[in-house]
Amino acid sequence: MFDSFLLAFTALFSIVNPLAMALIFSQVTADSSPRDRARLAGLVSLYSAIVMLTALWAGAYVLNFFGVSMAALRIAGGFVVAERAWALLTAPERHEARKQEQAAGDGDRLAESAFFPMTIPFTTGPGTISVAIALGSTRPTRGAGGLMEFFIGMSGAALAIAALIWLSYRSADRIVAFLGPTRVRVLTRLFAFLLFCVGVQILLTGVLDAFPLLSQKG
Repeated sequence: MFDSFLLAFTALFSIVNPLAMALIFSQVTADSSPRDRARLAGLVSLYSAIVMLTALWAGAYVLNFFGVSMAALRIAGGFVVAERAWALLTAPERHEARKQEQAAGDGDRLAESAFFPMTIPFTTGPGTISVAIALGSTRPTRGAGGLMEFFIGMSGAALAIAALIWLSYRSADRIVAFLGPTRVRVLTRLFAFLLFCVGVQILLTGVLDAFPLLSQKG
């Protein structure tokens, strides 16, 4: 059980990186009130837990049911991640008047955006889904006891990552206050660029999976 937890936790933490995503979360929700951001953090963590648990235990079956290959998931997901990260990377700084204008009705808009794009693709995107599906595929085939321990360990890791997402996103304001606005802008752009690279890498991996001859020639 502990081995399963440790394996899943390290793999999911490295791809989700909740501390880095907290800075992007603070940038995207800069126009919102602390109450709305706290509500959004709770929704994103809940949706992230659902996404990870679903990918762990039913992801492969869902893809097979709809006839979607892992390569197609990576190509489509990588494109979405790269496009969203590029928009965040190149977005100009917003003015205070614009912020105040957009503040009206912010709660409804944030609630609608909790799943897309905040959960997918920013927090638990195609990279996380692919990792979770791969982890779930390593389940033992024999022994009910071993399968139960595997299930508890993997599920516990996904829930622990969701809890870290909630804690990091709720603490985004404190992280921003500690770093200062200038460092936050720099780090946000840096993480947005890294997220763009992740999206491109996921897209490239999907293309190589779909056309294996390309990887052999390379």
